[in-house]
Amino acid sequence: MNNLPKVIVIIGPTCSGKTDLAISLGGKIPSEIISADSRQVYKYLTIGTAKPTEKELQKVKHHFVDFLNPDENYNVSKFEKDVLKQIGQIIDNKRTPIIVGGSGLYIRAIVDGIFDVVDTDEKYRMELMNYRKKFGNEFLYEELKKVDPESAKNLIPQNWKRIIRALEVYKLAGKPIWKLQQEYKRETNLQFFQYGLNWDRKILYKNIELRVDKMIESGLVDEVKNILKLGYSKDINALNTVGYKEIIEYLEGKTTLERAIELIKRNTRRYAKRQLTWFRKDKRIKWFDINKKNDLKKIAESIAADIS
Repeated sequence: MNNLPKVIVIIGPTCSGKTDLAISLGGKIPSEIISADSRQVYKYLTIGTAKPTEKELQKVKHHFVDFLNPDENYNVSKFEKDVLKQIGQIIDNKRTPIIVGGSGLYIRAIVDGIFDVVDTDEKYRMELMNYRKKFGNEFLYEELKKVDPESAKNLIPQNWKRIIRALEVYKLAGKPIWKLQQEYKRETNLQFFQYGLNWDRKILYKNIELRVDKMIESGLVDEVKNILKLGYSKDINALNTVGYKEIIEYLEGKTTLERAIELIKRNTRRYAKRQLTWFRKDKRIKWFDINKKNDLKKIAESIAADIS
């Protein structure tokens, strides 16, 4: 019988109810939640990242929410190390870690480890940066599609830092970064139980539209204004995010608020589709079909029984 410590992982596309499920599960077993969201780590990005509310944060202890300034550098390799350390502390306290998130790369880093030991090529990186400055993100994205179409499928042109790294790895290692990741195995003394939330596509898209409308009503525009008033550049990586970049364009007079809202909804739908494409490749995930929010309580009961 496997007596390794258990770690629960709840994944799914944006607006699928991951946080609600984790909090419901947290009421059934002694546990603490670790957010695996690449944007919830930043302070001030609250409405646009759908962070847990103060009330939700009080119900179950959360980690990796609101602990970095928006302009601080943080990457998936640092995240992996920090989370593994936190998991150890939670287990030492006789509690079960619940990982919650939709950032596929962050989830992979926790479960399998992240391969990033290829050296850097400063000269080539500078060359790519110059290409970006001259031709834009789309140019770099098209270059990546030529040599590593598989990685390109999981990225968008705005992910230019990851695109540059993928191109750099390909040049130095002669292999796509995903293939190196596949070959990389990290030893760990943990058991990961992964659960996914699978909504009917039409219902999920409706949930997305409702959430975006709620974000606007809750003051997303003022939130973006406040971040910029604090002195943060619109070009920082944290703001290169669906919801923020569209509102920034509106504030700069490049589009109307109505059009910005339409774009947020469209880009969020596209993001959800990419998330599902990423996660469905992992056959270790146990999927729950879900049609209404009430289903989450039953799913929490099922997971609690599954790991007992």
